[in-house]
Amino acid sequence: MDAIGIVSDPHSSPTVAVAFGGGGARGLAHIHVIEALDELGIRPVAITGSSIGAIMGAGMAAGMKGRDIREFTLKSVGNRREVMNRIWSMRPTSVREAVVNGFRLGQYNLERVLKAFLPDALPQDFADLAIPLQVTATDYYGQSEVLLGTGDLIQALAASAAIPAVFMPVRVNGRIMIDGGIFNPVPFDHLLGKADIVVGIDVVGGPEGEIDRMPNRIDSLFGASQLMMQSIIAEKLKIEAPDILLRPSVGRFKVMDFLRAGEVLEISAGIKEDVKRALDAAFAERARSG
Repeated sequence: MDAIGIVSDPHSSPTVAVAFGGGGARGLAHIHVIEALDELGIRPVAITGSSIGAIMGAGMAAGMKGRDIREFTLKSVGNRREVMNRIWSMRPTSVREAVVNGFRLGQYNLERVLKAFLPDALPQDFADLAIPLQVTATDYYGQSEVLLGTGDLIQALAASAAIPAVFMPVRVNGRIMIDGGIFNPVPFDHLLGKADIVVGIDVVGGPEGEIDRMPNRIDSLFGASQLMMQSIIAEKLKIEAPDILLRPSVGRFKVMDFLRAGEVLEISAGIKEDVKRALDAAFAERARSG
């Protein structure tokens, strides 16, 4: 595999860019992708991300290794006691704050949540990242996709991951932003032409279960969102596809199943070798063609 590592001279091997897709807790499978790239010695020349993919992409862009992201994830969002401790740290400081800003479904302030849960390795500003990163968000009133790549990193990540009905929208540059996956679940299109090999990782999944089981209100809400995002991806692929598009086996998990982080990583472990094989084939093909 040494033949496909990008270690010293970026012109000696084809360059790689990666788009990490959105999908809530299913996106923890991105850790395997980052680990695979680490093991191959590949440093992407550019990264894009949507929702959880924006967060995972930011970790890699900040210089974190996949193993470090794995360890941090399992110790934080994958650990019930640690989750409760961090949530407790965000408790209202007064009765008035509790009444005005009490935690209710759809009213969670994601910027505040991210500041409590993200690793210290992530800088506050895009300019301090080691790898160029852009993340998608959706301008709610502008009815359009917005690509964020400068300024306040944590604010941008919150905007990209502001899942409707779970988190409050985020105000960015005077505009109201929600989940980037609404318009662009796997933003590989923003990488086309920026690298020799563009990789897209789709963790959206789709509703799973017995075909005659009636979904509850919450499941039907998130399931409908998955179906919508898959239709967007399918239409984008008709126009132009990335060189590699991979879909980890994470469909059985729900968007907020972060406490099942260990299970997500175990079930999706095969994606690491899939990434390596796909990149090996892509590099071999480029070598044959010229």
